[in-house]
Amino acid sequence: MIIVHHLNNSRSQRVLWLLEELGLPYEIKHYQRDKKTMLAPPELRAVHPLGKSPVMTDNGKTIAESGAIVEYLVDAYGRGRLKPPPGTDEALRYTYWLHFAEGSAMPPFLIKLIVDRIESAKAPFFIKPISKGIAARIRKGFLDRQIASILDFMESELGKHEWFAGNEFTAADIQMSFPCEVATMRGGLDQTRPKLTALVQRIHARPAYKRALEKGGPYELMR
Repeated sequence: MIIVHHLNNSRSQRVLWLLEELGLPYEIKHYQRDKKTMLAPPELRAVHPLGKSPVMTDNGKTIAESGAIVEYLVDAYGRGRLKPPPGTDEALRYTYWLHFAEGSAMPPFLIKLIVDRIESAKAPFFIKPISKGIAARIRKGFLDRQIASILDFMESELGKHEWFAGNEFTAADIQMSFPCEVATMRGGLDQTRPKLTALVQRIHARPAYKRALEKGGPYELMR
């Protein structure tokens, strides 16, 4: 039995969605973030030493990391679904976007989250201007341009095909959904990039995505 150790408002929502797309039976064990730190609870360390999500178990195997889980499920249970045929241009694009999601897309958004927290954090009045000034320099000198460049690249690539790997929906789109949703919530993704905005709308309209939300529970990235 596949067991998904599901942390609220996390990348593990993608795993539930993939399982729904594949029509596989699975069990969910729910975990809640600490409301102050927003970190995963220590109970997850019993499943994997890093204590992070997503992580799943299947027939005695423990698999962590979003990309590794996606590849495992598609290869083990996909029967050719949600993955382009080997040797095609689409297969190369599929592999690229599968790794782009966490390798290139997410790091700037994580840095932005940290910078945002630095700016909003409570601090003595004589330190606050310094911390805000450092955060502003990081944002203006590096972060804003990096995020804009990534979103522009994603927008231009969707001008070539309907989905990231090609004209067919694949697991690469499931993997890319998280950075797209993060960008919608706090990365400046709006109607100025219509192809990315339309992609997010198509994702949210998929029946399997909706079923995964129902089973996974409240998902703040949807707001």
